[in-house]
Amino acid sequence: MPRRPRRSPSRSPDGGDDPIPGSWSLGPAEEAVARRLHAWSAADVVGRIWRKEPSFWPQAPAAEVPDRLGWLRAPEQSAARLAELRGFGEELRREGVEHVVVLGMGGSSLAPEVIARVLPRPRGAPVLTVLDSTHPDAVRAVAERAPVERTVFLVSSKSGTTLEPNAFFRFFWERAGAGAGRRFVAITDPGTPLEKLAQQRGFRACFTAPPDVGGRYSALTVFGLVPSAVLGVDLDGLLGAARGMVARCTEASDLARNPGLRLGAALGELAKGGRDKLLFLTSPSLRAFPSWTEQLVAESLGKQGRGIVPVAQPPPTGELPTGPDVVLVHLALDKDRPGELEQSVDAAEAAGVPVLRFALSSPLDLGREFFRWEFAIAACGAVLEIDPFDQPDVEHAKELARAAMQRPTLAAGRSATYGLPPTAAGAPAVDGWLGSVHARDYVAVQAFLAPGAATDAGLARIASALRRRLGVVVTTGYGPRFLHSTGQLHKGGPPTGAFLQIVDEPPSDLAVPELGLGFRAIIRAQAVGDRGALEEKRRRVLVINVGARSADGLAALASLLDGTSPTAAGVG
Repeated sequence: MPRRPRRSPSRSPDGGDDPIPGSWSLGPAEEAVARRLHAWSAADVVGRIWRKEPSFWPQAPAAEVPDRLGWLRAPEQSAARLAELRGFGEELRREGVEHVVVLGMGGSSLAPEVIARVLPRPRGAPVLTVLDSTHPDAVRAVAERAPVERTVFLVSSKSGTTLEPNAFFRFFWERAGAGAGRRFVAITDPGTPLEKLAQQRGFRACFTAPPDVGGRYSALTVFGLVPSAVLGVDLDGLLGAARGMVARCTEASDLARNPGLRLGAALGELAKGGRDKLLFLTSPSLRAFPSWTEQLVAESLGKQGRGIVPVAQPPPTGELPTGPDVVLVHLALDKDRPGELEQSVDAAEAAGVPVLRFALSSPLDLGREFFRWEFAIAACGAVLEIDPFDQPDVEHAKELARAAMQRPTLAAGRSATYGLPPTAAGAPAVDGWLGSVHARDYVAVQAFLAPGAATDAGLARIASALRRRLGVVVTTGYGPRFLHSTGQLHKGGPPTGAFLQIVDEPPSDLAVPELGLGFRAIIRAQAVGDRGALEEKRRRVLVINVGARSADGLAALASLLDGTSPTAAGVG
């Protein structure tokens, strides 16, 4: 058995045992990280970041950098609004609101979802649902689960112009009927069309965020905290943990003691050494956290042909990859018992895979990790020599989707034939696409389907079949959600991705008032637009249409991929 790599524990500012426990094994990258931190220390990087000096990110427009770093002060600024936030949450709970539905995408929705699933909340608190799918079945499911008379809708969009939350708003606004304004709250930047809409239609409230905080860095602003306040979570504890990490990330005398810079240096140097697949593994209580880090990593770092591929949906322990392009990140909450996962991580580490371990003593330490990872990914951008604050390839896919929506068949709700069936008829194309995948590539499964347990299970089987057959890292994501997270990496990152787009034929539609089309047309246009953007970048794309009965279609596709289907002739 290979010799177990040396673990390097983090150190506290006073040189004693780190009150933020964890251990890392970086292998050969350890020396590169030490050199990077030494160079950063000599260049006063800590001071330059906190002074918001653009020179640390020379690839970013110098005039824009100071306006992208508001998240550095977000924990402190948000703490000043705690009374306002708590009061709003208590008001809704006193009224007996039973459901809170976040209508948002990407940075506007991921942090609330993680907080709701990780942090404890009072008995009787409302149930939080995040709607970030334009599939008509997904929208219908939320409408059935959250009756408008007992629900408050949080329309969450930094720009106030994002297609998905605007469509969701119009759908639920019509259903709310007379006095609808009391059922709606806006969360946005100052001066956006959404803020104006909230004023015009008499929304219950409008919370504005600091405009110098980008969407994926906004977890500790009102985008993450307003939904959390409604749920009654301990915002003091969450922000207190974040402020503790802020203090540690000002450490300048020994950067090995600066948790944010050290993590950023480690991720960057590992990626430069070829380890650019970052698999997140967590103990049960923290399973939601990687969906937030996925966007932060992919959208910040995937550009100019570089990037790190985050894997938020880990494979079964028996399929944990140990290749030369893999890094494992393991986050564990103390109260969760170690199990088979920890044993698999230990085995991978013993085989030479770098492992970064993080231990959380309380769910409130989530605030600490939000800030640590924001700081680290911003620093990692400097290592990879890219601008970590822009997302140049996201908007183009949106433009192509908007163009597709103007097509007569889509606008009329009629679905033109799109994609191959998961049968023998599509086998030659599947075989050719599979043959294009090589070592150190990754496969992204992009499901423009309604999320749910049955779909999750079908996608897991497909991902497993791909891993076994190809021996590469596989990611899965729901569309259009992934367009706002990993979509930037897919187009702007390294050309090592092969993309399996899965669409279906929803048997029924839901009209979107004021837009003149339905959700079926929207999600199909988003799939068409994303495929066009990928093909413009010369990415390898295969589109499979699983039909009206998506669960059956997913099962057939899994069989086709692993060669067990009797219809999978020609696919070995």
